[in-house]
Amino acid sequence: MKILQSRKAALILALLAVFQAAAADLSRAEIEQLLARANKQHPADLRRKDLTGLDLSGLDFRQADLWGADLRQANLSHCNLAGLVLDLTVMTRINLSGANLANTSIFGVSLMHADLSHANLSGSRVIAVMDGANLTDADLSNINWAADMKNQSMGLMRANLKGANLTGANLSNAKLGRAMLRHAKLVNANLQNADLFSADMDGANLTGANLSNANFSETKLHDAIFDHVIATGARFDGAKNKPEINTAGGLRP
Repeated sequence: MKILQSRKAALILALLAVFQAAAADLSRAEIEQLLARANKQHPADLRRKDLTGLDLSGLDFRQADLWGADLRQANLSHCNLAGLVLDLTVMTRINLSGANLANTSIFGVSLMHADLSHANLSGSRVIAVMDGANLTDADLSNINWAADMKNQSMGLMRANLKGANLTGANLSNAKLGRAMLRHAKLVNANLQNADLFSADMDGANLTGANLSNANFSETKLHDAIFDHVIATGARFDGAKNKPEINTAGGLRP
């Protein structure tokens, strides 16, 4: 009975994927043709297009306009999207594993449960909901995902990474001021020189992380785990509910 139920569920998911791909505005072949003709002056027009469920893996989108496109459950693994403006796109459960998203702008976007494992997001500016996203081994160096306190007329807009998996991610020199990182998994992550001023890290797991010269000033740290970390030069001025810090060398800053 269980085997039949699992097969039925797999069939439903497969049919759903086929339906979504069929409902998309363009096929992969049509998109490849648009990209082949595109250049910087005349980018491929994918603006506000419905591309849900499509397999677009491995494509180079650097000469495309994807502003506002619907990319839910699409497969963009190993795609090149470097430098693009992806504001107001819809990317819930998108597959961006291994993709190049360096220096992109992603504003006002849902990336909930997205797969960004091994992706390159270095230098990107992201204000998005990424709750439950997979960012294992992602390159997040030099990112600016901090809340802009001069532009908050609609309430606090920030990077939301509640429950996200950032195991092994490179967050060196990252700006994550006021980011939401509750229960985020940062095991063995590199947070050297990262700025987490006033971030919400309640329940976050930083076991084995490198926190050298990181700024945790005024950060919420209730039930956060800091086991076997490297914390040389890390700042915790005004941190709320600061837990016991167990460093790799037995020192506690």
